Amino acid sequence: MTGLSDKADDLVLFRVLDGGVALISINRPERLNALNMAVKTGLQAAIERADADPAVAALVLTGGAKAFVAGTDISEMRDMTPERHAELGTNEVFLALRACTKPVIAAVEGYALGGGCELALNADIIIAGEGARFGQPEIRVGIMPGAGGTQLLLRAVGRYRAMKLCLTGDQISAEEAEQYGLVSERVPTGEATDRAIALGRQIATMPPLAVKAIKSVIRFGSDNGLDASLAEERRLFTSLFATADQKEGMTAFMEKRPPVYRGG
Repeated sequence: MTGLSDKADDLVLFRVLDGGVALISINRPERLNALNMAVKTGLQAAIERADADPAVAALVLTGGAKAFVAGTDISEMRDMTPERHAELGTNEVFLALRACTKPVIAAVEGYALGGGCELALNADIIIAGEGARFGQPEIRVGIMPGAGGTQLLLRAVGRYRAMKLCLTGDQISAEEAEQYGLVSERVPTGEATDRAIALGRQIATMPPLAVKAIKSVIRFGSDNGLDASLAEERRLFTSLFATADQKEGMTAFMEKRPPVYRGG
């Protein structure tokens, strides 16, 4: 793997795997992968690099066995001012995740708390190991979620559960997260990354323009009304009939053979 961080210990690792999947791993185990600016900068670079790479069809974002990301680094954040947050761009990695045009799968083992929970929430699919723990404990250190925790939880689990999690700082198990609709799939402990990679490879076999359109309209629908979202869905649906992949997919179905998609 190649470290994208300028730190000698390679805080963020990047590798393009067979099958069109970019694996992005946070590698700061001594701090349970806590997000400091070096990690955030490395993550942003990795996400943007994968999004720009034509060989990559899906991204898998993972951490370690004990922690996906246990939170934002309090020692670095304690003395920050509002102006310093703006100067450093402490939210840029989350913006990069939301702007990524390719599906992002978060593979969560262990703790996904605070900024770690938000990192997962900004992905498109969350695969959780049985021992994963999710929470937004910011209120316990005098602040609140600031990278999507309130709004993405609201959309994922509803007003009342989001309010309880954010106001108490309580953690929930992977089983509870699955029941709440916070995770896409729950797997045995230690298998989240392998399952996420397999899912990424499955998505990589699909027509790229349709994948992009589906991701775009589902995200559009989370922020807009039903009528506007249905109109956007219809617009993207009909636009795909001008693509070679649509002709290939339907022709292959009729000819009973596997399709060969080229993204055109």
